[in-house]
Amino acid sequence: MSNVGMRTLFHLALSPQSRLVRLVLGEKRMEAHLRAEPIWDRREEFLAINPAGEVPVLVEDDGTTIAGATPIAEYLEEVCPEPPLLHGDPAERAEIRRLVAWFDRKFDREVTELLVGEKVLKRFLGIGEPSSEAIRAGHANILIHLDYIGWLAERRAWLAGDRFSLADVAAATHLSCVDYLGDVPWERNAEAKDWYARVKSRPSFRPLLADHVSGLRPAKHYADLDF
Repeated sequence: MSNVGMRTLFHLALSPQSRLVRLVLGEKRMEAHLRAEPIWDRREEFLAINPAGEVPVLVEDDGTTIAGATPIAEYLEEVCPEPPLLHGDPAERAEIRRLVAWFDRKFDREVTELLVGEKVLKRFLGIGEPSSEAIRAGHANILIHLDYIGWLAERRAWLAGDRFSLADVAAATHLSCVDYLGDVPWERNAEAKDWYARVKSRPSFRPLLADHVSGLRPAKHYADLDF
């Protein structure tokens, strides 16, 4: 089947940044052809459209190319405003952006890279064995982050306020990658678990729960909406 004329998303299954874009597309009911991009191969054709050699990259049917999770998400918000994921007054939008940055920078550095990066990406990149010290640090750090998510969820309907937003998308996509490995101690914080269950039950999340990485089975509860 030809994908000529179709929006294409270059992605990786366990890339939270890629998953963020997939969720945004799903929430806005925008179709896209998903193309897995083995970034470790550093294909010349891919480097030509994104010299950084990173996913996600969105290519529109007219050739318009946007690289990076946040630029893509904000681009999609402008071309398809409904339903809004970056909403409210300037202060509300600033809080959404703050939390998106929190998860895509702080959580990514302190948890995702130390667990998913060590256990999964190192294998594909061929850069050695996982570091047990890094993995221990990731397990310790996620406890603090779960407590913060729980603190937000206890005080707000959603993480950034009264409505589901890009902040929830960013948090859930990082957690989903770690949860694929079974490394999220959900018993740590009931509010965080309940919040994630609500996100996990959204129709846009179903394709992520169907993901399977070759040679790596998801945790038994990964696709279970009731854990």
